[in-house]
Amino acid sequence: MKSKVLKYVFIVSMAGFLFGFDTVVISGVNLPLKELWQTSGLFHGTFIISISLWGTVLGSLWGGYPTEKLGRKTTLIWIGILYTVSALGAAIATGPYLFSFFRFIGGVSAGVASIAAPSYITEISEAKNRGRMGMLFQFNLVFGILMAYVSNYLLVDIAGSDSWRYMLGIELIPAVIYSVLVLIIPESPRWLIVHKKDLEQAKKVLSTSSSEPEKIIEGIVKEEQKHSKGEGKLFSGKYNRVLILSFLIAFFNQFSGISFILFYAPEILEKAGLGTTDSLLSSVSIGLVNLFFTFIGISLIDKLGRKQLMYIGSVGYIISLAMTAVGFYNNYPATFMLVSMLLFITSHAIGQGAVIWVFISEIFPNKVRSYGQSWGSGLLNIFAAIITLFGAVVISQFSPEYIFAIFCFFMVLQLLYTHYMMPETKGVSLEELEEKLSS
Repeated sequence: MKSKVLKYVFIVSMAGFLFGFDTVVISGVNLPLKELWQTSGLFHGTFIISISLWGTVLGSLWGGYPTEKLGRKTTLIWIGILYTVSALGAAIATGPYLFSFFRFIGGVSAGVASIAAPSYITEISEAKNRGRMGMLFQFNLVFGILMAYVSNYLLVDIAGSDSWRYMLGIELIPAVIYSVLVLIIPESPRWLIVHKKDLEQAKKVLSTSSSEPEKIIEGIVKEEQKHSKGEGKLFSGKYNRVLILSFLIAFFNQFSGISFILFYAPEILEKAGLGTTDSLLSSVSIGLVNLFFTFIGISLIDKLGRKQLMYIGSVGYIISLAMTAVGFYNNYPATFMLVSMLLFITSHAIGQGAVIWVFISEIFPNKVRSYGQSWGSGLLNIFAAIITLFGAVVISQFSPEYIFAIFCFFMVLQLLYTHYMMPETKGVSLEELEEKLSS
C-alpha cells in the first residue's frame, strides 16, 4: 500500500464513521425523547427512531446518480455538508417534526455515503489489498458505532433533560473534520476514464497505487469497449447474477438481527435484567467487541477471502442467536445474555460486517458500479429500516426468544447461500470479475 492511497482511502472511509455514529447515536436518546414528547409508539418508531434509516433508503437508492454524474469526489464533499447540517439541526430541534426532518437529512447523507465511499475506495485500490482497503469503510463505521455508544454513556447526565442535545450535537466535530479533509482527495481514476475520458489525469492518480498504471488503464478501456449502450444498463439482463447476489447478501445482513440489536441494545439488555445505566455501559462493550473483531476481519479478508469469512460468521450467528433465544426462554442471568449477544457481534464483525461493503462494490462492473451499489445498499437500508421501524412494536408485543429464533432460522439460509451461490472475489481484478460475473 502506498502512503498517498492509504491517506485518501482513510479520509473517504471517515464517511463510514459518520454513517455509524449518526445511525446508532439515536439509541441513547431513544427513551429521553419518548418521555419528552410523549408520542405514540408508532410515531416514535417511525419518525424519531427509524426516520434517519428511511432517509438512508432514499439516499442509497438515489445516491448512484450524483456519484455517477457529478463524480465520486464532489458527491463525497456534499456528504460532509449534509452531515454537518443534520447534526446541528437535530441538536437544536424544538419539536419532534423538526427533529425528524434533520435526522432524515442525516440519513440521506448516510445513504449516499454508502454508495460513493465504497465505490471510490474500490476503484482507487489494487486487487491484492482491495479487501483491506474496502474494510476501512466498515472499520470506521464500526468505530463510529462505538463512539456513539461511548459518547451517549459519557453525556447521558451532562445537562439534565437537555443531555440528548449534546449527545446528538457532538457529531458536529467529526462532520466538520471530514468536510475539510475530503477536499484534498483526487477524483476516482476509473470514473475519470469511463465518464471523462481523461486518461492522463487517471494515470496520475493510478500512479499513487500501482507501478503499472498504463496496464490498468488498458484493461479498463478494453473492458469498456466491450459494452454496447444497452448492456451498460443495470437491468439490461446482463447483470442478473450480481443483482441476485447483492440482493441476498443485503437481505441476510439485516435479517440476522444486527440493526435490531444495535438500535435497541439498551432496551433488550434491560429486558434481560440490567438497569438503565448498566445497559448503556453494556452497549459500549458491544461496540468495543464489534471494533476489535472488525480488526480481525481486516487482517483476514485478503488472506482467507470473502467466502471463508462468511462461513465463519454464519456458523457464529446460528450458535449465538440460538443461545440468546434459549436464554430469554429460560430466563438465564443477564450476564449469559450479554455474552451471547457479544458472540453475535463477534460473528457479525468477522463475517457479514467484514464482507458486505467490499463484496457489493467488487461484483458490479465499472460502467454500472454506482447504480449497482445503489441497488445493494438501497436494499440493505430498506431491510434495516423495516427491522428498525417495527422493532419498537415487536419488542413490546412479542417475547424476545421468538424474535431471536426467527433471526437464527434466516442465518441457516445464509449459510446455504454462502456455500451454493457466493463466488470468491479475493485477489481478482475488477475487470476480471466483470468478465466472470456478467458472462
